[in-house]
Amino acid sequence: MSYLFAAYMAIWILIFGYTLFLGRREKQLQEELFLLKKSFEKRYQNS
Repeated sequence: MSYLFAAYMAIWILIFGYTLFLGRREKQLQEELFLLKKSFEKRYQNS
């Protein structure tokens, strides 16, 4: 029974870690997209 509990906990830890990883990656992508939009706005306002 202890192996079942250990496997269950390991799966939940992996799911939690993956969720945190995806959250951080999404934040980075949003920041990159914001900077890219800002760059395009500057470029086309000056033209």
